[in-house]
Amino acid sequence: MTDHSVPSTTAEASQPSDVSNRISVSRLMGSRLIWPLLSLAVVLVFNAIFIPSFFAVEVRDGAFYGSLIDVLNRGSIGIILAMGMTLVIATGGVDLSVGSVMAISGAVAALILTETQLGMWAVLPCALLVAALAGAMNGVLVAYLKIQPIIATLILMVSGRGIAKFITGEKIITIGDDSYNYFFDFIGKGHLFGLPFTVTIFLSLFVVTGLFVRMTSLGLFIESVGANETASRASGIADKWIKIAVYIFAAFCAVIAGLIDSSNINAADTMNAGVFTELDAIFAVVVGGTALTGGRFSLTGSLIGAVLLQTLMTTLYTYGVPSDVAPVPKAIVIVAVCLLQSQVFRTHVRWLFGKGAKA
Repeated sequence: MTDHSVPSTTAEASQPSDVSNRISVSRLMGSRLIWPLLSLAVVLVFNAIFIPSFFAVEVRDGAFYGSLIDVLNRGSIGIILAMGMTLVIATGGVDLSVGSVMAISGAVAALILTETQLGMWAVLPCALLVAALAGAMNGVLVAYLKIQPIIATLILMVSGRGIAKFITGEKIITIGDDSYNYFFDFIGKGHLFGLPFTVTIFLSLFVVTGLFVRMTSLGLFIESVGANETASRASGIADKWIKIAVYIFAAFCAVIAGLIDSSNINAADTMNAGVFTELDAIFAVVVGGTALTGGRFSLTGSLIGAVLLQTLMTTLYTYGVPSDVAPVPKAIVIVAVCLLQSQVFRTHVRWLFGKGAKA
C-alpha cells in the first residue's frame, strides 16, 4: 500500500509559509518609507551608471567635497523646513508662510550684523522672537479664529515678504566678513568633523525632534488632533495649544533655514530668499508618506523625501538640464512616488496585471 501522508503534510506545511511570505511582501509594499527609498535608490543607480563622478568625494583642508556632500549641504534648508511642515501637516494643516519667515529672519540678522556690533548674541534671540511671533500668529488664526490653514498662512506669506522688504529698505544688505560675524558665517559655510555645519544642524534637529515626539505624548497628541480633532478635544487633549505649538515649531525651522540661506550668500536678499521653499517642503512631506489629511506622520520619511528631491535636482543640473526645465521631471517623480504610495492605485495595477495574466 502506498503511503501518501508525507507529501500531504509537506504541502500543508508549505501553505502557511507561502501565506506568511505574501503577507510580509504586502506589508513591505505598504510601508510609507519603501517607495521614497526605492525612488532614491533608482536616482542613485542612475548616477552610478551615467555620472560616475557623482559619488566622488575629495578631502580639501580637512573637509569633504563632492556631489553627495553638495546634496546634503544644499538640501539642508529643505530638510529643516520639512521637519516643521511634517508636524503642521500631521495636525491637518499646512504652512505656506515659511518662505516669508525665512526672508524676515535673514533681514533681521543682516540688519543687526551690519548696524550694530552685537553679533550672533543679538541675532539668535531676535530670530527666536520672529519664530514665536510668526508661529503664534498662524496658530491663533487657525486654532482660535478657525480660519482655513491655507488662507491663514497665506496672509503671512504675502505680508511677511513685505515686512522683510521694509526691514531692508527693499535693498540687498551685504554682511561683511568682520571677526564678529564669524559665527554667522560659520552657520552656512563652516565645517564640523569634515562635513558642512548645515548637516550637523539638520541632523541635530531631526534627532531631537524625533526623540521628543516619540518619547513623549506630544507625537500621539499631534496625530490624534490630525485624525479626529473633535474626539481629541473630547478626550481632554488641548488641540488648540497643540496647533499653536506646531506652527511655532514650523516658524522656528523657517528661521533656522533663513539664517543658513543668508549665511550662504553673506547677504539678506528678501526678493529671492525662501521663494517656493514652502512647496518643496510640502512635496518632501507628502513624498515621505505623511498624508495631507493629517494623522500619522513620519519625520524619517520627510527627511528621505527632501533628500530625494535634492538628489534629483542635483542630478538634473549635473546632467546639464536647464534650470527652467528641471522642475518638470521633478514633478513627474513626485507624482510617480505618490501614486505608488496609494493603496487604491496599487490595487488597480494588480487587478490589471492579474486580468492580463488570465487572458
